[in-house]
Amino acid sequence: MSGAGGRGPLLALAGLPGMGPARLGALLARWPAAEAWEFVRGGDLPGDAGVSDHLVASWRAAAAAVDVEALVAAHRAAGIEVVAATDDAFPAPLRDDPEPPAVLFVRGRLDALTARRVAVVGTRRCTWSGRLVARDLGRDLAAAGVCVLSGLALGIDGEAHQGALDGHGGPVGVVGTGLDVVYPRRHAALWERVASAGALVSEYPLGTTPERWRFPARNRLLAALAEAVVVVESGSRGGSMHTVDAALERDRPVLAVPGPVRSAASAGTNGLLAAGCPPCRDAADVLVALGLTTPHPSSSPDAGDGAAAPAPAGAEDALVLDALGWEPATLDELAERLGVPLGPLAVRLTRLAGGGWLVQRAGWWERAR
Repeated sequence: MSGAGGRGPLLALAGLPGMGPARLGALLARWPAAEAWEFVRGGDLPGDAGVSDHLVASWRAAAAAVDVEALVAAHRAAGIEVVAATDDAFPAPLRDDPEPPAVLFVRGRLDALTARRVAVVGTRRCTWSGRLVARDLGRDLAAAGVCVLSGLALGIDGEAHQGALDGHGGPVGVVGTGLDVVYPRRHAALWERVASAGALVSEYPLGTTPERWRFPARNRLLAALAEAVVVVESGSRGGSMHTVDAALERDRPVLAVPGPVRSAASAGTNGLLAAGCPPCRDAADVLVALGLTTPHPSSSPDAGDGAAAPAPAGAEDALVLDALGWEPATLDELAERLGVPLGPLAVRLTRLAGGGWLVQRAGWWERAR
């Protein structure tokens, strides 16, 4: 851990209740960490520090229970590197950021961020097609030597990191909790794999639990670290759009994966395309945005050497796919739309799934391509 012995006051300040990145940065802009900690412990922060009397009292009470040396030892034992904004190891992209973090907590290899970097983000409520696109992007970008960043959320984020691991890359997960508080819990194994292959990065010390306000702050850090942001699927609002706003404020290019106009999961990405963001069809488009390669040929029927996806077996299969569209549906709903018996329709759906056209999850059918 970088300078672990002198990190105690910084760790203690970062763990105070209600201590967000902006407030911590403001304190450290005025005083060294040790001096600010003494002010907090004594409950005598100067009145012009911009901290309410209520919060000063809350901090003083919390500080009385903090064992600074034990805090340092816990981070060291967990293999957490504590990197202050004044350290040489502090990531270069954050040094001149308009909202730089005062401290980073890192598990894994911080030098993973010295590679070219792309954030792949999107909705938790993604389609099966979106999952495949995110995983393919993660894999192909990693194979090209690009560090894939994400917030390790369910859905698109997790799929992008699974793909990056498949591509033998060193991905970086930027999270909004302490590095011992896995969120979401079902990504525990993914967290471990990302930490082993690349790094986990947070602005928060051990024990910090998920709170809603921490995730927009996390998203601005994700955008700041990235050289480009790719949105695979997103609604018109939500965390992905927060990341987009933060990226645009920092002049980072934002690419969007086109989606069906009737799919709610693509409302945000299609809106970005309409607003002028360049489309992302595959990793090659992202590499072009990074200046790592030249644009690939037009995607005309003759372009490239890849085979086109086969057409459905017949007209009846095409009718089923049209009736399903790009939103999940149950067997009963499809039978009602098509006006056909359940039995024959179930057989047709199973055959389409075997051909890679559909997937079934928890009783819901969804298009895969």
